[in-house]
Amino acid sequence: MTVIPSYEIFIRLAAALIAGGAIGFERERDSQPAGLRTHMIVSLGAALVMILSINMGIEYGSDPARLAAQVVSGIGFLGAGAILRFGFNVKGLTTASTLWTTAMVGLAIGYGYYLVALFAVIIMLIVLTLVERFEKKFVRVNVIRTVVIDVRDREGIIREVRKTISKMADAVMAFNVQKSIKNKHLRIEIVARFNRNEKLEDMMEVISAIESVRGIKIE
Repeated sequence: MTVIPSYEIFIRLAAALIAGGAIGFERERDSQPAGLRTHMIVSLGAALVMILSINMGIEYGSDPARLAAQVVSGIGFLGAGAILRFGFNVKGLTTASTLWTTAMVGLAIGYGYYLVALFAVIIMLIVLTLVERFEKKFVRVNVIRTVVIDVRDREGIIREVRKTISKMADAVMAFNVQKSIKNKHLRIEIVARFNRNEKLEDMMEVISAIESVRGIKIE
């Protein structure tokens, strides 16, 4: 095996940049924290590491897999930064997984496996687009929301609020009440699972119709 020539290195880096850009473009359109530039740089860096690993292994007799192995484990820290938590909802897991897989695509291109990398990119784009549509329509039909309601304390108000939310929600997962004795004020916080088709405007109108409600917040 010979050292990878400069012109081949440039071709591989350009291919890695394009592959990362194809995946990052889809993530950018979905307004994810790691988008076009991030995926392009991850793929480019992984390809560069693989190329250096091969050439250094040939020139100095070192293990060519050592540097590449660090990419596999190290990219996990970058992916963790794309994961965000909103109450009971977690966002960014798909982006974190695409970052990791994009790095592997970069390694494949850096080694010269163009067709393997191309096939992997095509599969990823299919999963991120077509499979996502299928998932939203047939699999992920529910969403967890946190509803915070400020009300004036009166007899039966807690029971009335809970009954109203229970009618709209598929299931109530948590129900907390904070009471201010000084100004007779209640803050009711409810975590419930709602159908994805349940509109926030409709929920607001139904809750607002309850007597004594002063404020509503839905996340």
